[in-house]
Amino acid sequence: MHTPSQQMIQIRWHGRGGQGAITAAKVVAEATFKAGYAGVVMAPSFGTERRGAPVSTSLKVSRRKITDLSPIQQPDIVVVLDHLILQEVDVTQGLRPGGLLVINSPQDLAAHQSADFRVAVANVTKIGIEVGLRKGIVNSGIIGALAKASGLVALDILAACIAHEFAGRRPNENVKAARLVYAATTSSEPTGASHA
Repeated sequence: MHTPSQQMIQIRWHGRGGQGAITAAKVVAEATFKAGYAGVVMAPSFGTERRGAPVSTSLKVSRRKITDLSPIQQPDIVVVLDHLILQEVDVTQGLRPGGLLVINSPQDLAAHQSADFRVAVANVTKIGIEVGLRKGIVNSGIIGALAKASGLVALDILAACIAHEFAGRRPNENVKAARLVYAATTSSEPTGASHA
């Protein structure tokens, strides 16, 4: 099996128009580049940009230059900014067995267990409201959940990139949301995995 340092890591983001999935992917792209990933490619989003409609965007990161600019077919990680999208879109389509599914959900981890994937859950919406963000602003928080579950980039690097992205738009609250979600994220291994 390849280690993350040898392979390209493909992340697909699912959100709704207005939730900031594209902004979240952009922040993670900037942070991975600052963390030493030489290859960082954001693929265009698909789906309507209409507020509330499901949208998706993709991010590829690698320690080496990326030449494959094709859309992601088999993501290693899927990030879901609204758990209700799970009822509308097959977010796990193509997700590699043992891959990671990160979900913003008010339900606990047990409600989202999977036989095939690692799952990480946090109530990003609730935490965002508690720190003073407008309801539905979950993009900075979900970055904290992704950081905790994936170990892809250090939280401090992500926090600096969040502060930069949201300069003039409640940067402190956005950074706080990411840090609190990081602390609150719980994760599990696939339930179908054999136990030693």
